[in-house]
Amino acid sequence: MAKYLLEHQASERLEFRKLTESDFEAWLPFYHNPKSTQYWEGLPSDPKTACQVQFDRIFERYENDLGGMNALVSKSTGKLVGICGLLVQTVNALEELEIGYSVLPEYWLQGYAFEAAQKCKLFAFENNFSDSLISIIHVDNVPSQKVALKNGMHLDKTTTYKDNPVHIFRVNT
Repeated sequence: MAKYLLEHQASERLEFRKLTESDFEAWLPFYHNPKSTQYWEGLPSDPKTACQVQFDRIFERYENDLGGMNALVSKSTGKLVGICGLLVQTVNALEELEIGYSVLPEYWLQGYAFEAAQKCKLFAFENNFSDSLISIIHVDNVPSQKVALKNGMHLDKTTTYKDNPVHIFRVNT
């Protein structure tokens, strides 16, 4: 059972479901836009390879009950808008539950990341998964930091995660 997944959940404009292999082509444009990954070091430069690495990790999380990204599907169009989910992460030797989010470039600046992240926060707290949630965000990724702040998070600390300088944003119940 993948307890951290938001399958069959919905927000105002989005439906949440498990990501499937058939979502690969719809998600690939994320990696074709250099701005999508400009802040994160260590990703494959080839868009297809980078996308496959991410999908492999998502499915590995599903199999090992480590949370995972949900497909965010527009209720009005049925199209994939982004991915968002609750992820079990280890930061500075401490296991944490992270709200992770990414949105396809064509849907940027339309409030989808916040809407999805807020739904993840409410779902986690309603189900008592943790009394604290984090978002791991590169120190230069101001758009994602704004989403975290709008979601009621505060800057908790700055550290290094997977060889990247990051801010850890946190929200408590």
